[in-house]
Amino acid sequence: MSFRERVYERARRARKHIVLPEGDDPRVRAAAARLEADGFGVVEVLGRPLPPSPVPGLIRHLRARRPDKFPTDAAARAALEHPLTFGACLVGAGLADVMVGGATFPSGDTIRAALWTVGTAPGIATVSGAFYMVRDETVLTFTDCAVVPEPTPAQLADAGAAAARDRRRIVGDEPVVAFLSYSTRGSATGERVERVRQAVSILQARGPGFVCDGELQGDAALVADVAARKAPGSPVAGRANVLVFPDLDSGNIAYKLVQRLGGWEAIGPILQGLARPVADLSRGATADDIVDTAVVAVLQAGERT
Repeated sequence: MSFRERVYERARRARKHIVLPEGDDPRVRAAAARLEADGFGVVEVLGRPLPPSPVPGLIRHLRARRPDKFPTDAAARAALEHPLTFGACLVGAGLADVMVGGATFPSGDTIRAALWTVGTAPGIATVSGAFYMVRDETVLTFTDCAVVPEPTPAQLADAGAAAARDRRRIVGDEPVVAFLSYSTRGSATGERVERVRQAVSILQARGPGFVCDGELQGDAALVADVAARKAPGSPVAGRANVLVFPDLDSGNIAYKLVQRLGGWEAIGPILQGLARPVADLSRGATADDIVDTAVVAVLQAGERT
């Protein structure tokens, strides 16, 4: 089976409860019909007005999670009028496994709803975005390509940790994480190189349970004979499958070049670093895009054993 077929098959076995909060959109309704017909689990499509039955429990959840933002029931109730906040709160409160939203709202609304209702995963303070770049049987994770414009060293470390965690769930192999730079192992110096080095040190100090290294140039991260010359002894060089880009410019440009000029399929953006899956859509998403995003988010939630 192809990578996509394997992902779909595993998601079918997971049988999760998927919430699509923008049910007034025809693309969302078409995606929901396909998800149900293909056996991906329970699909809940929300429309207007939003269902009142879980509202008291969701108000309690919001107020408990963010008393600074929602000091009163009225404040929490007002926030729940936003479909993305309502849908994400269902996930945060344990009433659903996955929310997929953003077909009609900007990404900031999705991320804000996720942080209010779900929060970040243990040990991670930053939400980031990844693309899974696929060609034949090769799958590379590119991060962060969607969220943080100028990450700090700690934010870069978070992006690498979150990408590694999700790669195990989505791809099913062991992450090998390369932090990219215009420098390899001291071949150049500068503030931007030092930021990448600090990110690697931060992540390694956490004892992440996977291999990571940097700073590495792209060819040293991916090509074994180049790595042998540029970074001998590196545990990552020449075999990386997770590429952590030093800023949003480089990550976003790289995935689009690989997609458009290299002919790779780009699956994403996939929000990562959250405690439970809340997925963001492009407002230009098709029904097929919504299905793909939902399927990946299902795997982020973990498979049934």
